[in-house]
Amino acid sequence: MDSPLPTLAISSSYLLFLWLGPKLMQGREPFQLRKTLIVYNFSMVILNFFIFKELFLAARAANYSYICQPVDYSDDPNEVRVAAALWWYFISKGVEYLDTVFFILRKKFNHISFLHVYHHCTMFTLWWIGIKWVAGGQSFFGAHMNAAIHVLMYLYYGLAAFGPKIQKYLWWKKYLTIIQMIQFHVTIGHTALSLYSDCPFPKWMHWCLIGYALTFIILFGNFYYQTYRRQPRREAASKPGKALHNGASNGALTSSNGNAAKMDEKPAVAESGRRKRKGRAKRE
Repeated sequence: MDSPLPTLAISSSYLLFLWLGPKLMQGREPFQLRKTLIVYNFSMVILNFFIFKELFLAARAANYSYICQPVDYSDDPNEVRVAAALWWYFISKGVEYLDTVFFILRKKFNHISFLHVYHHCTMFTLWWIGIKWVAGGQSFFGAHMNAAIHVLMYLYYGLAAFGPKIQKYLWWKKYLTIIQMIQFHVTIGHTALSLYSDCPFPKWMHWCLIGYALTFIILFGNFYYQTYRRQPRREAASKPGKALHNGASNGALTSSNGNAAKMDEKPAVAESGRRKRKGRAKRE
């Protein structure tokens, strides 16, 4: 943790693969990776639960305050335990780069949004700063809460990897997004309370955290609106349009058939008229 270079090198490699990966997958069949995804996602469930448990137990043993907790740089066993859990949290953010790698290998390019890349790249890179200078104190709160949410998130992904038989029961996907947005609001509230109480924690980090959380509220809010509000409305609006289009098409077909029937009737009537005239001519 002495130098940011390894972290920056990993993040740069991630961005490079993000650019090269889709090009390398052109003309190739997408990988299925079903078993790999099951193992990966449930491994992330275990890792995040471990982080959550360690932070919860260590913070409780050290009598941490949820309002204001300065960083203790001593060798106290509980403080060391908190720092170790935060280190694992930082490592987990690097492992999460595999989310994007799997999307590319499976050619799920539509899943790689700006929000996805921004979230993964900044979390891993910025948490190096947290581990370097404030591996304890107030830092435990956000990591503790985020690890708990990631247990639920990777549990969802792990179950979804089993396929349609399980996916039909995963109706709670949108609530994960809601929980994540609540998390960012709580983070801002908790940080603002720390500033108000003049907590002896680096104030520039408090202000940066508030700004960072605001970007996620905007991005996740837009994702929720586009996915769960706007898209269903578009689909609902398109259904009457389709029915009207089909009705018009069917009407055109009916009208054409009707016209064809009338056109067929005219030669028959004309032919009948000719026969009558021929019959009269013979009798005369």
